[in-house]
Amino acid sequence: MRAALSDFRTSPLSEREKALFELLEKANQSTCELRQEDVDRAKAAGWTDEALYDAITVCALFNFYNVWIDGTGVHDMPAAAYDASGHRLATEGYAR
Repeated sequence: MRAALSDFRTSPLSEREKALFELLEKANQSTCELRQEDVDRAKAAGWTDEALYDAITVCALFNFYNVWIDGTGVHDMPAAAYDASGHRLATEGYAR
């Protein structure tokens, strides 16, 4: 994971995963330059339209959340709150 976060291109990720990360990097950093050829490279690596749609949607939502959090001053939860939330979800699920 550290290698992928440091530089996914030189990490031990599969070529398929690297193709997805390349597309997502471009979608995150220079959306206006994203072209059909970029999508075609990811599809040639084995990703479906649906998988690419989902991946780009997740990235877009995280970008939105980051901008919203930064702009509104909402603070992150402490680690203990994440632990408690994870435990609750694991034992009780999403519905109360």
